[in-house]
Amino acid sequence: MKTSANKQSSLTIEHEFVEFIPETLAERTLYVSISFASAAHRCFCGCGTKVVTPISPTGWELLFDGDTVSLRPSIGNWGFPCRSHYWISQDRVVWAGPMTQEAIEEGRRRDRKLTDNYFGGAASETVGQPPVSVPKKTGRKSKIRNWFSGR
Repeated sequence: MKTSANKQSSLTIEHEFVEFIPETLAERTLYVSISFASAAHRCFCGCGTKVVTPISPTGWELLFDGDTVSLRPSIGNWGFPCRSHYWISQDRVVWAGPMTQEAIEEGRRRDRKLTDNYFGGAASETVGQPPVSVPKKTGRKSKIRNWFSGR
């Protein structure tokens, strides 16, 4: 894991809006596909593992301010050997502290619960079914969020 030096300060990255995520990902670049509601990058710790983040009401939220991009929530690469954990905020990688396995499992349970609540408690039964129709919100931030999420 190459994160010890990087974690001392944040890392500036580039973002690129693309239709298709390229097969070869450049270092320090976040690729965003609006068409496929996803973002991808090589792990910012330096290990080179491809990280894909689905942009959806139950996945990550992409924020674009006209200049920079941010992703919420944090990215925890718990399934990778590096186990890196960071935020992408205004084209910067901000390192987050390590998490215990117990905290990771609690986060996963919380995510499953949020997904179940979003899909009416039957997320596991909706696989292969048409997507649920969700009414659009009308505020300025909501309009931008709805545009990015394809609603």
